Amino acid sequence: MEKNSVTVIGAGLAGCEAALQLAKRGINVNLYEMRPQKTTGAHATDKPAEFVCSNSLGSFDVTNASGLLKKEMELLGSFLIKTAYEAKVPAGNALAIDRTLFSQKVEELLASTGRINLIREELTTIPTDTPVIVASGPLTSDPLAEDIRVFCGEDHLHFFDAIAPIVEKDSINFDIAFYASRYDKGEASYINCPLNKEQYENFYNILTNAPRIELKDFEKTGKGAKFFESCLPVEVLASRGIDTLRYGPMKPVGLVDKRTGTENYAVVQLRQDNKDATMYNLVGFQTNLKWPAQKELLHSIPGLENANILRYGVMHRNTFINSPHILNPTLQTRKRPDLFFAGQLTGTEGYTESIATGMLAGINMAKYLAQEELLTLPKSTMLGALTHYICETEAKHFQPINSNWGIVEQMDFDKKTRKNKKLKAQMLSERAIECVQKLTERV
Repeated sequence: MEKNSVTVIGAGLAGCEAALQLAKRGINVNLYEMRPQKTTGAHATDKPAEFVCSNSLGSFDVTNASGLLKKEMELLGSFLIKTAYEAKVPAGNALAIDRTLFSQKVEELLASTGRINLIREELTTIPTDTPVIVASGPLTSDPLAEDIRVFCGEDHLHFFDAIAPIVEKDSINFDIAFYASRYDKGEASYINCPLNKEQYENFYNILTNAPRIELKDFEKTGKGAKFFESCLPVEVLASRGIDTLRYGPMKPVGLVDKRTGTENYAVVQLRQDNKDATMYNLVGFQTNLKWPAQKELLHSIPGLENANILRYGVMHRNTFINSPHILNPTLQTRKRPDLFFAGQLTGTEGYTESIATGMLAGINMAKYLAQEELLTLPKSTMLGALTHYICETEAKHFQPINSNWGIVEQMDFDKKTRKNKKLKAQMLSERAIECVQKLTERV
């Protein structure tokens, strides 16, 4: 092992970003990835930085929490956010990517540095003879997960995550389906399948009576399945009441078919999944239904009656550590200074959040090796608020979290401003951007 080298475990979004940050600073990296020798059951390829569930990183509007996080990452020099814009596909105000092109570009980036050694091998324990960033993700293999559990001194927490189906665009019936973005924001890049009341009730009946895939033994908790709220399977949402979907992923508000001028009873949206616009995923349709039931359900949606399903939805278990007991807001572990964690394993949920924590872990590992003060972002920034939250919240009730305005340090707003959500977000965003711009000289 070279003297000036770091081991990064996991070539997902966080691991690749961390490795690139280290290489940029002249540090050699041994980047371990167990695929394809050992699969996860959720990944479809052996490529680095694969997007597993959705292909969207959320809004790029800086008055949106996720959009602000992206802007902060741009300012701090994130490689993968830059690459995401290069692999962008139309998605209105959201940053969605062609998964294949994105992974290909990241793979080329890793190779171009001359400092990153991508090793296709499973690590079953955390190395002790080298500085380490653990970014093995929510699908960490059992042996490594056990070693992490021992290090942490307590059981891991876990929750269940589901993946949405993908259909072939040419099999969509555009006599029924139409292009639009909600409230005409951005380009009309979503495909919308409208349902009237009778069609929706038929869809709901099929969904609520459809058989589900039984969880594998290693995924059974003994206390029932625990889901991350923003990634709930569509069938779980439906179990909360017949109108739940109409106020959630199937809400029709702001989606009007210009051919008819009609605002429908419910709408299923599909988002472009690849650069060539041949594949579209069903927005908010994560599911664990058995595949024949998924086919029946999708074919009951007007416009998708003959849809060619390219990938069925699946559900898998996600794992994360109890960060309030383990980490500092720098993502350095309290017990071992040369060990950092990054990605969803820390309890930050979402693609953008994974990349962001990988970036911060890479920057801070380089600072640690250079014996410099580590970067702690203030709570007035979105990334700082996120890392402080996962490290300082009450450990007993710790659950994964996305970027959101609720965790950001608030300003002293007057009464009028407090009631204006857009203005509040704008002011918080401007403050965060100004703060990060001042910090860029430190990274």
